Amino acid sequence: MELLYSPASPYSAKVRMASRYLGIGITDVRVDTNAEPATLMDNNPLGKIPVLLLDDGGSIYDSIAIMHYLDRVSGNKLYPKKHEKRTEAEVLEALCDGIMDCLLAIVYERRFRPEEKVYQPWVDKQWGKVVKGLDYLNANLPKTEKKLHGGHFALAAMIGYLDLRFAGEWANGRKTLAEWPEKFGKRFKDYAEMKAPA
Repeated sequence: MELLYSPASPYSAKVRMASRYLGIGITDVRVDTNAEPATLMDNNPLGKIPVLLLDDGGSIYDSIAIMHYLDRVSGNKLYPKKHEKRTEAEVLEALCDGIMDCLLAIVYERRFRPEEKVYQPWVDKQWGKVVKGLDYLNANLPKTEKKLHGGHFALAAMIGYLDLRFAGEWANGRKTLAEWPEKFGKRFKDYAEMKAPA
């Protein structure tokens, strides 16, 4: 299997970390989404990453669908088996993915518009959602004593992206959340290598 990805993509990081944790052999293939390469467009009409290319010629996108596929092929080792615990993990993943959506909206607004046309009220609205999400996570961090699950990898990818694009803007006043990656890194030794752009 191959994974079409971008090093700075938090959604790609989530999937790459999960597959490494599960010991599933996947070859990472770096792509430039702006160039819209045929390999990407032929396998995801939206032209977004990550995309998992299967050995039988099929493809899976987006990151949540890939995570659930990895869970199935690993023998259900990525999400808790108990329904209540699985729901908690899935909601955590949804929250972290939603925060990443807001962060990317801010990055794209600043990157693709001339500075004088950046719509600051839109940026502020997205950042307000990020703040609420981060405050919630700071007060309600998941336990990491036992097995890691999909929500943990989404959280780790989100924090990695915050450190990459918003360093110095998010951790102040959120000591518990800011210290969580150290705990996670003890359970997943490859975190330092995989969270940042390669």
